Amino acid sequence: MVPVSYYILLSGVLFSIGVLGFLIRRNVIVVFMSVELMLNAANLAIIAFARNIGSLTGQVIVFLVMTVAAAEVGVGLAIIMMFYRNKKSVNVDDGNLMKW
Repeated sequence: MVPVSYYILLSGVLFSIGVLGFLIRRNVIVVFMSVELMLNAANLAIIAFARNIGSLTGQVIVFLVMTVAAAEVGVGLAIIMMFYRNKKSVNVDDGNLMKW
């Protein structure tokens, strides 16, 4: 049996990679992928802790988080497509030029 600390360490590494991708990269698609990576890292930690205490509640929470993440991807990709149509770029820095 694999110790829970290994899962938490992996979750921390994945979350750190997601944070670095979110802060460093300027491409909107990479930023959304980094957010998804952070959500999956949190899901891994939740599952690891739930498995450690022998509860199924963690799996229900992860299922809800995955549902919200899927909805976020749908809305996010629609926003990226409209942004690309208007600006012909997917650079985050071009977003401040949008006029409401």
